[in-house]
This record gives sequence, C-alpha cells and structure tokens, in this order.
Amino acid sequence: QVHLVESGGGLVQAGGSLRLSCAASGIIPSINVMGWYRQAPGKQRELVATITSGGSTNYADSVKGRFTVSRHNAKTTVYLQMNSLKPEDTAVYYCNFQSGREYWGQGTQVTVSS
Repeated sequence: QVHLVESGGGLVQAGGSLRLSCAASGIIPSINVMGWYRQAPGKQRELVATITSGGSTNYADSVKGRFTVSRHNAKTTVYLQMNSLKPEDTAVYYCNFQSGREYWGQGTQVTVSS
C-alpha cells in the first residue's frame, strides 16, 4: 500500500508560479512512475507530467516549457514547478504513483485568476 500526500496548491494570478509537492509513504517499489494529473470542472482528468524512478519525464503539450516535474528518490517525493500560470491551468491537481498498482493522492486545488 502506498499513501500519497500533496501540498502546495493555492490561488495565484496569471503569470505567477506555484510549486506542488507529493510525498509517498508505505511500501515503495524501487521501480515506479510518479506524476501529476489534473481535473478541471466539467472535464476529464488529464495527464500533466510524469517522471520515472530513472528520471525520464513526460509532459502534456499544454504545459511544456512552463512546468517542470522532478523527484527526490531518497524521500520518494515528486514536485511540480508551475511557472507562467494561465487561467486554464485552474484545476484540482492529483499526485499519481504507478508500479504495477496505481495510487492517487487526495488532490490539491490550483486556481489561477486572470
């Protein structure tokens, strides 16, 4: 069982920055993928960015060049640095952990005002 706890959401003006963190605890397989998904009101949950335990990253086209995903393997923590935020980035952001099984965090609200 893996437990994920997110932090760092909030309200920011367009053009601003936020940093999300997600700490994993429990029995953590060494080979895994951690990342972030988001869900805006009335829309399906979508991929934002992922990073493997080996450091390979994947980004949604809509966030490339603005968001950076990173991780601290020793602490099994994943981060999402979000710069140049836009109102369309407003959503609940969910941490995700995959290693055979899949786990989700409780979500953190990010609101970008215009």
